[in-house]
Amino acid sequence: MLRSRIKESLKEAMKSKDKRRISTLRLIIATLQDRDLAARDKGAEDGITDDEILQMLTTMVRQRKESIDAYEKGGRVDLATSEQEEIDIIAEYLPKQFDAGETRAAVEEVIGDIGASGLKDMGRTMAELKSRFAGQMDFSKASAIVKETLGA
Repeated sequence: MLRSRIKESLKEAMKSKDKRRISTLRLIIATLQDRDLAARDKGAEDGITDDEILQMLTTMVRQRKESIDAYEKGGRVDLATSEQEEIDIIAEYLPKQFDAGETRAAVEEVIGDIGASGLKDMGRTMAELKSRFAGQMDFSKASAIVKETLGA
C-alpha cells in the first residue's frame, strides 16, 4: 500500500513538474528497489514489507538530519535547506511521530507488557518497540529511555 502511494505521488509530481518532489520520490523508489532486491536474495519474493519501508524512510530522515547538522556547521545553509525539503517530503509517508512523552509512555507500556526487569532485557524491549511502533518514533531516543528505565 505504501509502495503504491509513493509511486502515485511520483506521477502527480511529474504532472505538476515539481522538481524537488520528483527527485526525492525517485530516490525513495531507488532505495526501495535496492532493498527489494536484497530481500528477494533472502527469499522474500514480494520484496520488503510496509514496516520495513517505514524503517527505511525513518533511516532516510535520520540521515538527512545528520547532514543538516554537518551543513550548518560548515556554513552551507543552502544545502541544509535542500535536505530539510527532502525530509518534509519523506515525512509525508511516515505516521505521526511520537513526542518525548508519547515515546516514554510507549516504552513503559512495552516494558510492562513483556515483563522486562533489567538491562539484560533491553534488546527484547527494543525489538518489541520496533515491531509495534515502526516509523513512529526515533529509536535512538527510545533506546536512551529504555536504558534509563531498565537501569533504574
